[in-house]
Amino acid sequence: MTVDLTPVASSPVNIAEFDLYLFGKGRHFDLYRVLGAHPDVRDGHAGYRFAVWAPHARAVSVVGDFNQWSPGLHKLYPVAASGVWAGFVPGVPRGALYKFAVRQHGGDMALKADPYAFFAQYRPETACLAWDLDNYSWNDVAWMQARRERGLPIDEAVSIYEVHAGSWRFKTDQYGSFYSYRELAETLLPYVADLGFTHIEFMPLAEHPLDESWGYQTGHYFAPTSRFGQPEDLKFFIDACHNRGVGVILDWVPGHFPKDAWGLGRFDGTGLYEHEDPRQGEHPDWGTYVFNFARHEARNFLLANALYWLKEFHIDGLRIDAVASMLYLDYSRQDGEWVPNEFGGKENIPAIEFLRDLNTVVHEHFPGAAVIAEESTSWPGVSRPVYAGGLGFTFKWNMGWMNDTLSYFAKEPIHRSHHQNNLTFSMLYAFHENFILPLSHDEVTHGKGALLSKMPGDMWRMFANLRLFYAYMWAHPGKKLLFMGGEFGQWREWSSREPLDWALLDFPTHQGIMALVRDLNAFYRRTPAMHVRDNDWTGFEWVDLTDYASSVISFLRKAPDGAQILWVFNFTPVVREKYCVGCRAPGYWRELFNTDAACFGGSNVGNAGGVQARPSALGGWPHYLELTLPPLAALALTPESGPAQAPGPAS
Repeated sequence: MTVDLTPVASSPVNIAEFDLYLFGKGRHFDLYRVLGAHPDVRDGHAGYRFAVWAPHARAVSVVGDFNQWSPGLHKLYPVAASGVWAGFVPGVPRGALYKFAVRQHGGDMALKADPYAFFAQYRPETACLAWDLDNYSWNDVAWMQARRERGLPIDEAVSIYEVHAGSWRFKTDQYGSFYSYRELAETLLPYVADLGFTHIEFMPLAEHPLDESWGYQTGHYFAPTSRFGQPEDLKFFIDACHNRGVGVILDWVPGHFPKDAWGLGRFDGTGLYEHEDPRQGEHPDWGTYVFNFARHEARNFLLANALYWLKEFHIDGLRIDAVASMLYLDYSRQDGEWVPNEFGGKENIPAIEFLRDLNTVVHEHFPGAAVIAEESTSWPGVSRPVYAGGLGFTFKWNMGWMNDTLSYFAKEPIHRSHHQNNLTFSMLYAFHENFILPLSHDEVTHGKGALLSKMPGDMWRMFANLRLFYAYMWAHPGKKLLFMGGEFGQWREWSSREPLDWALLDFPTHQGIMALVRDLNAFYRRTPAMHVRDNDWTGFEWVDLTDYASSVISFLRKAPDGAQILWVFNFTPVVREKYCVGCRAPGYWRELFNTDAACFGGSNVGNAGGVQARPSALGGWPHYLELTLPPLAALALTPESGPAQAPGPAS
């Protein structure tokens, strides 16, 4: 067929009644293939068909570099009484810049970005690019099939490396010399795989105009940021990750959006995606609009967006930002600044229903894909099934563990005996949810300092404390998340405008931290007792949590087959000789891990490879181990059947 590229007037576009019906009900899972801009050929003319929801607009047209940004030249037409405007514009090439010229309710003309645009201009420009979806051939069939067959990774080792793609590395010393998605596949991916992390979690990659928002004030929900390349380049990166055995998690922000005049806010002159009432529709902390979860079309926008990233980009999980701000109507508001729900309470019922619906749909349509809640309150059942009254998330960030543990480690060891509850309290609720233990970007910025700089003492003690901290984190029930830079002991707190301090890897102490993280990940992944039952009491048992005077605790991690790992932690810089720890199994206990090993930068105090259990009713245990506890260090041991092995060096 001969295609004529000569521009002609726009023409109406029919949208199927069933599509409009599903949209009105808030249940159109592929809505992004109906609304937005899509390549098409009509009557021999190539171009794009456009559709946008603007029910209170007086007129809508498409403007762009193909018509000199002239409102009214390529108008869109109302589709029945749906509030959707649609039309086919011939002569629009792939990559053309465009926006919608919306004659708003009230008469003003506004140039608005397409809410469903698949690609957008590099900041600070905000126009959309006419693009297409089906532009990449995937090579991860084996990964996707295995993910479906395994199902949710509740009993798997999950160790997440959190990344801000714009500041992991720069290609030059100049800010903005970002690595592209494809370059990250050649640099970031092998780095993460070598360290043994199972997943990369990106801070939001949806297009955003302000670098300092880190992506949490999203401008284009369906457009991967152009800072690092084109949408198919991101698909290439994810494809490469899957072929290397690494999953990809994406931070997603459904709670609020910025007030930029070109964006979603007051799209047709009224509050379409947001509440009109500022007590419901504006976030006081962030100066943003809050989504109106009671409106089906707004909920459908978000639901389709979540499914878009999972379906079109093969994302393995979504981490939902600021869930608490969605759950509570009075979040960060004073009396009189919020509107109670229909029952007089503070719960945001439409938002709760949206989250439950989102999690149900994701788990049904994308088996094995995780949905993770950053939820900082004591809301019950966040990661429990919807049918059991929960919110239906796969995992929840354990913010209580994070705060208590950081508080404990910031204290001088001489004072820790008075605060041991900060360590042990988490076990009272460790299995109420499917937890992830997060040491995220929020803990190393805004004046909080880097993890290493939070540790007390001289240089040696700071590094020893950090190694001990990581061992305690990896040993504790729950999946793991570590923000970039933490894996080698970054001194300086994170700034989004500077790369990590890679020169630190020239120093043995920082190399030791990296070696520790690598070995912890390997130990965690290959040892079922460390991860199979980390959401279940049957996988954990205290040995001794009462030795406050020595600041020593010990516990078991247990596998379904009976295998067990004994962890012993010494939170003081004192070497403790002949320290007795109860155990059940007789025979030889091999030392599997020692954070004081010389290869990690420690003093190499240990137990010569292991110890022989002795019979005694120590604390009710039938046997005990007489150990040498290294200073500010953790030990992991496991029983071996048969004769004692020959001693070896501390590992």
